[in-house]
Amino acid sequence: MADMTSTPASAPPLTVGFDLDMTLIDSRPGIRACYQALAERTGTHIDADLAVTRLGPPLADELVHWFPVEQIPEMADLYRSMYPTFAIEATPAMPGARAALDAVRAAGGRAIVVTAKFEPNAKLHLAHLGLDADEVVGDLWAEQKAQALREHCAAVYVGDHLGDVRGARTAGAYSVAVATGPCDADELRAAGADVVFDDLTAFPRWLAEDYLPARA
Repeated sequence: MADMTSTPASAPPLTVGFDLDMTLIDSRPGIRACYQALAERTGTHIDADLAVTRLGPPLADELVHWFPVEQIPEMADLYRSMYPTFAIEATPAMPGARAALDAVRAAGGRAIVVTAKFEPNAKLHLAHLGLDADEVVGDLWAEQKAQALREHCAAVYVGDHLGDVRGARTAGAYSVAVATGPCDADELRAAGADVVFDDLTAFPRWLAEDYLPARA
């Protein structure tokens, strides 16, 4: 587990990374609608209710359950092109999302989003909901997220999936997990999360009262 007490006295400006799906946004309604539309468009059976229980990994990891491997690139492009029409307006922010981003800025920090989602669609979600991020980096999953976290010197990464914990650990960032996605609190702790919350509503107080004082 990361040691948040070991930061030097002259700590760099705070940067906190956030995952998107099931961390900042509840993307289940929008993704369900998009899969249903894709099924109708292609004449292929897709269990959209099942698909939205497995959010986190890249799109191709889900599409392979429903389409032959050789069709995956084409189907991924089609899904992404349909996504703005079916998924953006149907997707709400998660409880505490706005307050979590605001808490980072109130502390003089930067809030970035690092997600496996197709980057243009991730930006559409944030713009639609008025969730302001200082940077958005898409198309990165699990350990790949460490690339962006390191590039932006993120000290903390917040996510809901075991892959998010692995990304934080690989980057040497403090791993904050929220049990709002497909992984429960015990799974997230076992994967190496430094702290686990039921949802993001606990994040501002933890940042102000626990993390920042120990970092100073």
